[in-house]
Amino acid sequence: MADWAPIAKEYDPLKAGSIDGTDEEPHDRAIWRAMLARYVPNKGVTGDPHLTLLVARLNLQTTEEKLKEVFSRYGDIRKIRLVRDLVTGFSKGYAFIEYKEERALLKAHRDANRLVIDQHEIFVDFELERTLKGWIPRRLGGGFGGKKESGQLRFGGRDRPFRKPINLPNMKNDFYGEGSSEKRNWSREGARDWRTRDRDHERSRDKRWPERERSWAWGDSERERDSKEERSRGRERKDRDR
Repeated sequence: MADWAPIAKEYDPLKAGSIDGTDEEPHDRAIWRAMLARYVPNKGVTGDPHLTLLVARLNLQTTEEKLKEVFSRYGDIRKIRLVRDLVTGFSKGYAFIEYKEERALLKAHRDANRLVIDQHEIFVDFELERTLKGWIPRRLGGGFGGKKESGQLRFGGRDRPFRKPINLPNMKNDFYGEGSSEKRNWSREGARDWRTRDRDHERSRDKRWPERERSWAWGDSERERDSKEERSRGRERKDRDR
């Protein structure tokens, strides 16, 4: 937790696919592709990466002239590169803008994000291809973009920073954790002891039962004898009275 940060300091496809950067298994195929990819940044790209902005989610009809008109208000622009398809020449919906000064870069990064250009809300961030170690673009399963509907959400970037993970203390549960086997064994032994005691009690009760019957029978005979004596005494008294 000490080195946790909402923005990724080094790109890891597995962490980028996790909302808090703690996943241990990839949850979609794109993450597998990104983990297996061996991406090398385009060496043909020139300019200072630390003065370059990525502008994404552009309207496919947006041109370099329109971008220059909008972003020149933040400072002097050195170069604009609108990424186009090599075959068709159509825009791919994102561009790179290099400023002459860091102050203009920071201002555009702060104010131009979510700006609407040609009816499209754009996304602005620093260039990561040449500045973030281990970077994998979205076309290979990486990146920080994606929508919920696409099933390729990525975290750790400006648009979706990592959520702070909840670290629960490693509490040992006496029932489910360590020592449970000992307690279970103890309980089994206890159960055996109770069963043994019950069995012994039943046996002793069975042994005592005939003795009780005999004692009750002896008591009954004594009562009968006493009652007979009482009756005989009663007859003798009656005879005397006569």
